[in-house]
Amino acid sequence: MRARRAGARILAIAENLYPGYFALVMATGALSIALHLHGYETPARALLALNVVAYAALAALLLLRLLRFPRRVAADMTDHARAPGFFTVVAGTCVLGTNLAVTGGLAGPAMVLWEIGIALGVVVMYSFFFAIVTRPQKPNLESGINGAWLIAAVAAQSVAILGAVLAPNVARPDDALLFSLVMYMIGAMLYLSIITLIFYRLTFVHLTGEMFGPPYWINMGAVAITTLAGATLISRAPYSSLIGTLLPFLDGFTIFFWAAASWWIPLLFILMIWRHGLMRYPFRYEPQYWSMAFPLAMYTTGTLRLADELHIPPLAEISHGFLWLAALVWLIVFVGMIRSFLAGPRQSAASNI
Repeated sequence: MRARRAGARILAIAENLYPGYFALVMATGALSIALHLHGYETPARALLALNVVAYAALAALLLLRLLRFPRRVAADMTDHARAPGFFTVVAGTCVLGTNLAVTGGLAGPAMVLWEIGIALGVVVMYSFFFAIVTRPQKPNLESGINGAWLIAAVAAQSVAILGAVLAPNVARPDDALLFSLVMYMIGAMLYLSIITLIFYRLTFVHLTGEMFGPPYWINMGAVAITTLAGATLISRAPYSSLIGTLLPFLDGFTIFFWAAASWWIPLLFILMIWRHGLMRYPFRYEPQYWSMAFPLAMYTTGTLRLADELHIPPLAEISHGFLWLAALVWLIVFVGMIRSFLAGPRQSAASNI
């Protein structure tokens, strides 16, 4: 009887699995890397171990969902609001790979995840855009777009970062870095294209507390990971003559994206206060809050790497301050997730809507 109940609960969780739940892996990996770069090895490795378990569990649930509930998956893929969440599968795979390579020193498994991430990136990227472009009935801008769309840019940058990290370990570093550079440019293109629509939606279309959800933090997270991608490519200039030639461009472009990420942070905090304080929107756990934990951890990591590569000491101090804020937000969201899971499948399913 207990086995039957457990099986039924697992099926219910798989059926209602939020497409963007791999943001848990993204947030945990980004924080683990940040702790490692700041010299906190014990918590960094603990989070790495947790991240491997989380990725395996989510991958199993996603595979079960694909096999048992393909219509639910197809419906999510054609939904303008939920479909961008599938990009977290790509980003989560590559962030975990970077986590393994940087924090754990495990280049072999990281290489496998990079290859998987590239394959997933092609499938998800073109499936998503084909589905939404050819959809007969499309929503208006008010209900059809939010910050989650920018995870497409995050996914591209995660592939670029892992490729650049692994480049010294491959037979032809030039080729790996060229591919990473191309992915970096594609990610930048996607961000600049999509953020224009999101900024228009925020400034010219009515916004309620319910509409302003945690995915809007990806407005900042997408440029934070672009900063990290740029800094990582800069560090690989000795392995690529092309990147060496482009260093002045990469330096300026990376600082530009860091400045954009920094600009978003105060506004997003003010809007969160407006949402929960003035608009009285209840503060309860939902999987989308990992979309807030990830950008803060990624900003910490990207800022520190930029400070190291361009020799800007004040940025390192900023990164150290944000490390504890990122850790606090991650812990709050993690505790909320555990409490939601223990509350039972009905509440957990409701939080996925």
